[in-house]
Amino acid sequence: MTTYDEQAGLDRHGSAPRPAPAAVAHPLGLPELSAIIDRVRASVESVIEGKPEAVRLALTVMLAEGHLLLEDVPGVGKTMLAKALARSVDCTVRRIQFTPDLLPSDVTGTNVFDQQRMDFEFRPGAIFAQIVVGDEINRASPKTQSALLESMAERQVTIDGTTYELPSPFMVIATQNPVEMEGTYPLPEAQRDRFMARISIGYPSPEAELAMLDVHGGASPLDDLQPVAHAHDILKLIDVVRAVHVADSIRRYAVDLVNATRTSPELRLGASPRATLHLVRAARAAAALAGRDYVLPDDLQALAVPVLAHRLLPTAEAQLSRRGAEQIVAELVRRVPIPRPQSPQPGHAAGFPGAAPGRRS
Repeated sequence: MTTYDEQAGLDRHGSAPRPAPAAVAHPLGLPELSAIIDRVRASVESVIEGKPEAVRLALTVMLAEGHLLLEDVPGVGKTMLAKALARSVDCTVRRIQFTPDLLPSDVTGTNVFDQQRMDFEFRPGAIFAQIVVGDEINRASPKTQSALLESMAERQVTIDGTTYELPSPFMVIATQNPVEMEGTYPLPEAQRDRFMARISIGYPSPEAELAMLDVHGGASPLDDLQPVAHAHDILKLIDVVRAVHVADSIRRYAVDLVNATRTSPELRLGASPRATLHLVRAARAAAALAGRDYVLPDDLQALAVPVLAHRLLPTAEAQLSRRGAEQIVAELVRRVPIPRPQSPQPGHAAGFPGAAPGRRS
């Protein structure tokens, strides 16, 4: 298997060669994680006004080693959020503008014959970066969309029988507009299932929109945005998130939530086992961002809609009743019983400190 370093490193803008970051030995703890994430959050929120929840979910997905789908109406800042997050971290960044004529080789790369060497040379595509921003992903053909399947699931690309590893960390942030249907190709179920979460930014409040006029009125704040964290830091933060404790009862609760989507009469397609993995990983990241080394049922409840809803297909009857996947998931969260607190375990707090047993959010 050929590594990314052996083929071509890309700088922040995808031009000059640059080696991938080396691993750093000393670990980080929750206090260091909070300090780094606070810097990244402040950097992104200096560009995105009045949307702290969307920024928090984006950071959660990044630390959970997932991919993010930003779906909303045009002009609310989807691409701005993706670019602000990418520029706040000092790593390789590439942007792909998805269009109907975009080819799979434009994304993954291709082998080009070198007449001087009389041999084929691999030219990496735009996917060879640590953060890939895919703008209007549903404007590309299904053939081009499928070029992302292997890279998003396995973090590698196979070209002409040769497999190339992608750099680490690796994250795809894609945007799509749900209301512009002309010239678009809906993402297939397999593609949507590879996104850990889907976020809708929504319109800003009047106060936030007034503040946006002050910040964005003269020039784009992205022009002055500088990295506040390095790719090394993100890798170490991911290690911290992986160490967050998930009790057996919490794992069972995650399975019950996902299984409820498979048995719901309002859904003709439930969530996959990959969705269960994504839900638990995202809950780990959310707990770490909250300063905890253990997951609460509240973490799963808060993430159920953004992690599960985009994978589900409501029945025709549910659609006629104007019940979308988000409403159905929220109802399932209220129905599924939450686990009871457990007895203390060595190295962890007793039960679920801070959880509200009667909460159904």
